[in-house]
Amino acid sequence: MTTIYLIGFMGSGKSSIGKKLSEMMDVTQADTDIFVEEKHQMSIADIFKNDGESAFRTYETEALKQITDKIISTGGGIVEKDVNRSFMRKNGFIIYLQTSFDTIARRLQNDQERPLWQKNMSDQKKMYERRAEMYKSCCDYIVVTDNKSINEIAKEIINLLKC
Repeated sequence: MTTIYLIGFMGSGKSSIGKKLSEMMDVTQADTDIFVEEKHQMSIADIFKNDGESAFRTYETEALKQITDKIISTGGGIVEKDVNRSFMRKNGFIIYLQTSFDTIARRLQNDQERPLWQKNMSDQKKMYERRAEMYKSCCDYIVVTDNKSINEIAKEIINLLKC
């Protein structure tokens, strides 16, 4: 089985859906954010604070190349680096979990853990729109997640992969 990369904006459900897919397909799953946190023994917020975003992006690229699980839930900014987009395209299927900005904003309204979400709404929306274009440009499939359960989304992905 080819590796499945789940991409999408923060709060789109990549981690939750990755775990559900792993259960349903009986394959291993990893999360690049968790991998980075465990390897560096710091939260992402602390990595941003202590080492900066550029260092985090380097750690994220290293994680992407080291993880060998069949389902990989990526960080929302994984598409920021060309090398990451190329690596994923070369090594598996990329599924973009497309979630509306309104849904993201509602899910993350009380989130204090995501450093890049701690900006004003205008900046959040600009980042969302910029990344949306990157997600679309590198994905094999787009799965719209708004108003769907984790189970529904996972089943939709499994059906896509059977094609």
